[in-house]
Amino acid sequence: NEWNICMNKGKCRFDCIRFTVEPNNARMLVSNAASNIEKLLSTRSRALKVRDKAAEKAQVQHQWTDNLENETDPVLLQNRTKPDFRADPVFKRHVSFNHTAVHIPTDIYEGSTIVLNELNWTDALQETFKKNREEDPTLLWQVFGSATGLARYYPASPWIDKEKTPNNIDLYDVRRRPWYIQGAASPKDMLILVDASGSVSGLTLKLIRTSVNEMLETLSDDDYVNVVYFNEKAMQAACFGHLVQANVRNKKILKDAVQNISAKGITNYKMGFELAFEQLLSFNMTRANCNKIIMLFTDGGEERASEIFEKYNYHKRVRIFTFSVGQHNYDKAPIQWMACTNKGYYYEIPSIGAIRINTQEYLDVLGRPMVQAKEAQKVQWTNVYLDALELGLVITGTLPVFNKTTIKDENNREKQQNQLILGVMAIDVSLEDIKRLTPRFTLGPNGYYFAIDPNGYVFLHPNLLPKPIVRFLLSDSHLCPLVFESLQVENFEENGYTYIAPREYCKDLKPSVNHTEFLMNFTEYIDRNTPNHPMCDIMTRFYCSSVDRNEKVAARFVATDGGITRVYPSSAGSDWFELENPETYESSFYKRSLDNDGYIFTPRFSDNGEGLGIVRAVHLNVDGINLKPAGNLLIKCCMECWCLRLSPSVPAKCKDEICGCRRNDKNVDCVLLDDGGFLVMSNQDDHISRIGEFFGMIDPSLMIELVNTSLFTLTKSYDYQSLCERKTETRAAAGLRSVYVPTIADILNVGWWASAAHAGPPFLWSWVLVLATDRHSISAAEPDEDLSDAHSKESCITEQTQYYFNDTEGSYSGTMGCDACSRQYLVEKLLKTNLVFIIAEVSCKSCPVSVLSQAEKPSSGPDPCELALNPRYRKGPDVCFDNNASVSLSCPSLPNRDLQRR
Repeated sequence: NEWNICMNKGKCRFDCIRFTVEPNNARMLVSNAASNIEKLLSTRSRALKVRDKAAEKAQVQHQWTDNLENETDPVLLQNRTKPDFRADPVFKRHVSFNHTAVHIPTDIYEGSTIVLNELNWTDALQETFKKNREEDPTLLWQVFGSATGLARYYPASPWIDKEKTPNNIDLYDVRRRPWYIQGAASPKDMLILVDASGSVSGLTLKLIRTSVNEMLETLSDDDYVNVVYFNEKAMQAACFGHLVQANVRNKKILKDAVQNISAKGITNYKMGFELAFEQLLSFNMTRANCNKIIMLFTDGGEERASEIFEKYNYHKRVRIFTFSVGQHNYDKAPIQWMACTNKGYYYEIPSIGAIRINTQEYLDVLGRPMVQAKEAQKVQWTNVYLDALELGLVITGTLPVFNKTTIKDENNREKQQNQLILGVMAIDVSLEDIKRLTPRFTLGPNGYYFAIDPNGYVFLHPNLLPKPIVRFLLSDSHLCPLVFESLQVENFEENGYTYIAPREYCKDLKPSVNHTEFLMNFTEYIDRNTPNHPMCDIMTRFYCSSVDRNEKVAARFVATDGGITRVYPSSAGSDWFELENPETYESSFYKRSLDNDGYIFTPRFSDNGEGLGIVRAVHLNVDGINLKPAGNLLIKCCMECWCLRLSPSVPAKCKDEICGCRRNDKNVDCVLLDDGGFLVMSNQDDHISRIGEFFGMIDPSLMIELVNTSLFTLTKSYDYQSLCERKTETRAAAGLRSVYVPTIADILNVGWWASAAHAGPPFLWSWVLVLATDRHSISAAEPDEDLSDAHSKESCITEQTQYYFNDTEGSYSGTMGCDACSRQYLVEKLLKTNLVFIIAEVSCKSCPVSVLSQAEKPSSGPDPCELALNPRYRKGPDVCFDNNASVSLSCPSLPNRDLQRR
């Protein structure tokens, strides 16, 4: 009655005004959204092409200099111009639009000749970056990532906030970012082949494991990969019997599998390469269908396996890269021959310090066909990923930057174009910007736009956005206030609160540079767009004064599709503030009521457990068209009053059947559950404190019976964006380490040794790396020990089981129990509600029972080995650059770029 009186008042006032309802045209909505997104990406692409040409021109005009001063010299650092950083709400950090900034990986020596030269010629990009922003002030990060590891980005911003993350190690390398990997080469089918013979045991095997892990990090979602190891015979390292997509989950499985490889037996290259070619050339599974590569990690050997290459790679369609790992005296000629005969390259990894550089040099080789192909300079858009500079989820447009200089041939006469990629130019587009181009408020709270990328991953979806708790935990340790707007009217106690959803209401309002101009524009905008009708203030007077004296009704909430929420009385505002989202389209009760014609009951409507929420959508008929919803009305009722109604004081006259719901009845339990299996009411006082709890935790045996009889069905789902407590490894049982291979983090933690290497002789840094291989020489700090509370949790997968009551309109009765005891029960769905009424005999104490939980729990997710058998749909690349007749076929041992600190 309470709900009907209020709704009828609203309908009466609504009918006095003439409105029209227009249906949505789904095809037109999608077409318009796609067109707007395409225009946005096209604008960003034009800016990207301008920067790409500017970079190639700047590099050609640059004169290489061997004797450049290192700007890290203390005297030069004192005279360097310091940017004036200011907080920017768009970039969500301090930036300077007058400068660019440079990031150099920690394990790269910034004083090397090549880095200093790149610092010089890339400095010319600053004016291009600034000009792009002047033409389009909405541009976000503009970045050039060099093949040497240098990254120049605009606007300038401090890379790491020392106050927020004082003990974090900077492991960022632009060449390992998803956008760089996807822009530097065409997609790859990679088979990693690991020598697991007895000769690689000890330090060499540890180096191979680390090298394979680093190699996997050079792959993106566009690539496919598998790991095979061999001695006398060849085997798959993991459960994958074929190449799988190089996504985070599959790469983790492969990394874990590599750690379990043990060294024994003798080397048989034929067996290893035969299995590698069979997997690489099998076409019955989804794959990249472009570059085909075999990566061999070994310590060397006498065998060349030439007959295998003749059989499987006669046309040289598969490139082979070989890596000699460890310090040994084995003959390297055979594995050099393997690489050079099969259009690959040969590398040496004698120690931990050479792993990161040598496992990514192969991208230069794969990029050469792109240099020769004119159509390669086409903007590619990456998959969605988390921006390193705190923009949130972004996609990135990339263009390879080619070296346009010419080089002389072997006879020092004819000039030909250089075949190296200088790097990748990138520009970010925030997912928030794309989301603004999909007008969600035309679709209703339960409607949304979504999109997928060519790899079959969700590209645009409301659930893809980071959760608020993720943003809090991963940003910093400072408290972030939750802010939304409210209107305090003159008669405060009489009219209560009005909350306004944080939307962009004035889309056509002209931007202003000062407050005076803004107020004038705003006043003019309001006068022009506000309807002039005496009934436009219906919400000001829409409260139900006629039922104010109803003590069973504690509060009323009226939420509208336009984002306005009215709370009455004002004292109920705290309940709304604590439990509900100010944006009605995100409010749980609002969204639940839309697809139901009846009343939705919500237990525990406030934190103190006082109140039962009853909500129903308001539907209006305008000229024969049903408007659903026009709004939403929620009543907060007295919980105690409802429980008294459920539990009469007079006992029922029952015969043989179970009946009666007297309060604290010793023989009968009466409960009301919602359609998800949560307790709403009970006749037992000891259940009152558990209202709002899943019934499987209160009466497990009865809930299990309801599931087994299919009155309730269950659905398991995975949340891939959850947070879990960080696992801490115990160190109490750590044994002696006879051979220790440090991680990259260990090397970057060597503190003052690194500082000494700056000013010391060139050989000092190499000496530091050698010392780092001995755990007893340098004590590296454990990064996990100094994590702040803000980073106390980590990303994980959780599994949750949801229970749903079937759409059963009638009654159902049954008997359950065990040999020693039985229980009768009766179940009935209450019409036009989400409630299920259950009356049952009390539980049998003698029957064994296990708790039925509904709560989230950490999970490893669905079995990835089974998922790999049925891969998702993938749209292959539009064009593939994997071979070119004019590409240089020379095969020396590639020299390192002289980037390490020496």
